[in-house]
Amino acid sequence: MEESGFVFDPPSDEEIEHELDDQTEEDDEEEEEKQTLGHQKSQSPWDFASYSESVAEEHARRSTTSVDFKISKALQQRSTPLPNIDEEEEASDSEPDRQEDYRSEDGDDVVNTRAGGSKPFFASSEGASFHANSFMELNLSRPLLRACEALGYSKPTPIQAACIPLALTGRDMCASAITGSGKTAAFALPTLERLLYRPKRAPAIRVLILTPTRELAVQVHSMIQKLAQFTDIRCCLVLGGLSTKTQEAALRSMPDIVVATPGRMIDHLRNSMSIDLDDLAVLILDEADRLLELGFNAEIRELVRLCPKRRQTMLFSATMTEEVDELIKLSLNRPLRLSADPSTKRPATLTEEVVRIRRMREVNQEAVLLALCSKTFTSKVIIFSGTKQAAHRLKILFGLVGFKAAELHGNLTQTQRLDALELFRKQQVEFLIATDVAARGLDIIGVQTVINFACPRDLTSYVHRVGRTARAGREGYAVTFVTDNDRSLLKAIAKRAGSKLKSRIVAEQSITKWSQIIEQMEDQVAEILQEEREEMALRKAEMEATKAENMIAHRDEILSRPKRTWFVTEKEKKLVAKEAKASVEKGKSSGNQVISAQEAEDLKMKEKRKREREKNLPRKKRRKLEAAREQLDDENDFEELEGNGKSKKEKAGISLVDLAYRRAKAAKAVKKAADAGKIVVKKDKKAKRPSQTSQSRTDEMRELFQSEMSEKKQKRNLRGGGKKKSSFKSKSRYKRK
Repeated sequence: MEESGFVFDPPSDEEIEHELDDQTEEDDEEEEEKQTLGHQKSQSPWDFASYSESVAEEHARRSTTSVDFKISKALQQRSTPLPNIDEEEEASDSEPDRQEDYRSEDGDDVVNTRAGGSKPFFASSEGASFHANSFMELNLSRPLLRACEALGYSKPTPIQAACIPLALTGRDMCASAITGSGKTAAFALPTLERLLYRPKRAPAIRVLILTPTRELAVQVHSMIQKLAQFTDIRCCLVLGGLSTKTQEAALRSMPDIVVATPGRMIDHLRNSMSIDLDDLAVLILDEADRLLELGFNAEIRELVRLCPKRRQTMLFSATMTEEVDELIKLSLNRPLRLSADPSTKRPATLTEEVVRIRRMREVNQEAVLLALCSKTFTSKVIIFSGTKQAAHRLKILFGLVGFKAAELHGNLTQTQRLDALELFRKQQVEFLIATDVAARGLDIIGVQTVINFACPRDLTSYVHRVGRTARAGREGYAVTFVTDNDRSLLKAIAKRAGSKLKSRIVAEQSITKWSQIIEQMEDQVAEILQEEREEMALRKAEMEATKAENMIAHRDEILSRPKRTWFVTEKEKKLVAKEAKASVEKGKSSGNQVISAQEAEDLKMKEKRKREREKNLPRKKRRKLEAAREQLDDENDFEELEGNGKSKKEKAGISLVDLAYRRAKAAKAVKKAADAGKIVVKKDKKAKRPSQTSQSRTDEMRELFQSEMSEKKQKRNLRGGGKKKSSFKSKSRYKRK
C-alpha cells in the first residue's frame, strides 16, 4: 500500500549500496575540494540580478527614462551652480557633530509590550540544545554539508542548532531569534534533508514557504538554491510583479519547494489549472508576525485552509505578536516554542543613537539628514522613509547633490526594486532609500548604518529596521530621528538600549547651509516630478490604446477566457477593510475581524438558513419576531439619542398620533392618484400593518384598529349608491381618549 504524499520514504537499498561503493571516491574528492575552496572566496547566498530583466531593457520596452537620467539632465541644465560641498565641510569643521549620552527628559517607565512567559499550549522543549560545534553534529547529508562549506558556514548559530534536529523529526514549531541569526538556514536545511528521501517517482509540491515581501521571497529562494546546488531538489519562485505565465508553467512541473508571497499563490491556486497543495508536507511562514498583520491575515488563513491537515508547520520571526498565538492554536499541533534569545534583545555590537527634531526644526529634517550623510555616515547606509513619495523625493535630492543613491518602495516595478538591491549589494551606490518593504529579513552583508528618517510606528518595527545592520557579530550604527510626537517610542528605545543609547547633536551651521541648498534645488525637484507625471500619463494613454486594439483584434479569444476570481468578493473585501479600519481606530487587533472565505461562506449560509426557518413559521410567530426586533431597534436608537444628550422630545421620536395622521394622509393621496388614473394599485398586494413595538402601546393600537374597521364598514355601506364621503378625517380623530 502506498503511503500518503507527506511521508518521506527511506532511501532504497540500491541507493545505500551505491553510497557505500562511492564513499572512498568521495573522500578523495572531498580533500581536493577543501584545498580548492580554501583558495576560493566563499559563495554569496544572495543574487538579485538573475531574477528579472535589466532596468535598461525595461525602460526601452516601456519607452520611459529612469530617474537618474532625469537628474543628470537637470544637472546639465542648472543655471546657478551649487556651492562646493567639500568647501562646506571644511568650513563646518569648526563646529563638528557631537555625540553624548542620552538623558531622559521625564522618568516615565515604559511598559513591556510582551510578557515572556511560556503558555501551557506548547509542548515541552526539554532536550533542545542551542549549541553545536559543526553542521556534521546535526546529522545532515553530505550534499548539504558540502553546500554549507561552499557558502562559508562552519559553525551553526544557536537557532540553527536548536531547530534543525527537531525539524527533522517532523515537529511543529514556533521559533524566534535575534535579527541576523540565520533563521533562513534554520528552516531550509532540515527541509532539504527531508526532501532528499522523498518519493521521486511521484513529483508534487511538498514544501510551501510564505514571506511578506517580494524581496524577501527572492532572497529565500536564492538561499535555498545555493543550499540545494549539489542535490536534485527543484525550487520555484512565485510572487507579484513577474511573469504569471512563466510561474504557471513552473508550478505545473511540480517543483519540490515553492517560495511565494500569499496573494500571488492564492491567485495561482484559484485560477491556474492543475495546481494544488494536496501533497503538501511542510508549511513555513517566514516573518510570521508580519504575515498576520492587517494586509495578509485573511490570505494566510485561506492558504492554511487549503493545505492538508497532516503537515508540518513552522513559524519563524524575530518578534512574535498575539496574532501569531491565534494562528498557532488554529493550525499547529502540539508545537514547540523555541527562543534562542529574547525578541527585543539588542546585538552587543550595535550602537544606537537618536537625533531630536524639535517642533520648530521639523521643516529642516531633510537638511539634518544630508548633513549626516555628507560627513558622518558616508557609505553602506540604509535610510528608512515613512512614505513612498518621501523616499522618491529623497532619492532626487541625493542625486542632485551628487550622492549615489538607490530607492526601494512600492511605486517601482519589480525589476527596478531588484536592481536597487543588487546595486546596493555590489556597493555601486552608497545609500539605499527605502520604505518598510526593506525592513524585514533582508540580509545585505556590510551594512554599516541604518537611519530612521521617519520614526517607526512601534518597537517591533524599530527592532526589524535596525536589524539590517550589526548582523552576525559585525558592528553597526542605528540613528533614529525623533520628533516631539514620537516620545513614547523614544522611551521604549531608551529602555531597550539602556545606558548604551547615545544622543547626536548635528552642527547648526551645517544644517543652515544644507537648508539653503535644498531651497535652491526645489525648482529642479518640481521639474523632475512634473516630467515623471507627464511620462506616466502618456504611458497610461498608450496602454489604454493598446488594450483597445487588442480587444478589437482578439475580442472572441479574450472573452472566451475564464474570468480570474479571488477568494473573497468585492463586497466582502470592502466589509473586511471597513471592519479592520474601525478596529485600528479603536486600538484593537484586527485578527478577529478579518475572516477567511470559508468563514464568510459559513456566515452567509447561516443567515440563509435562519431566513428559511422564519418563512416556515406561523404568521403569528413571525409577527412576534418582527415586533421583538423593532422593539430592540427602538431601544438601541433611544440609548444612542440618550448618549448624545438629546432633548426629551427627540428621544421619544415621532408620536403615534402623528404617525397615524401621516399614514391616513398618504392613503388619501394614493386613492386620489388611482382615481385619476395616474397609478395602478395592485389588488393582490397586502397592506402592511405596523407591528407592535412595546407592550405599553397596546391600547392605542387597538383603538386605531377599531377605527379602521369602522371606516371599512362605512365604505361597504356606501358602495350600494349615494354620494361618497371623504375617507380622510381630521387629526383630532386619532387623539387619545
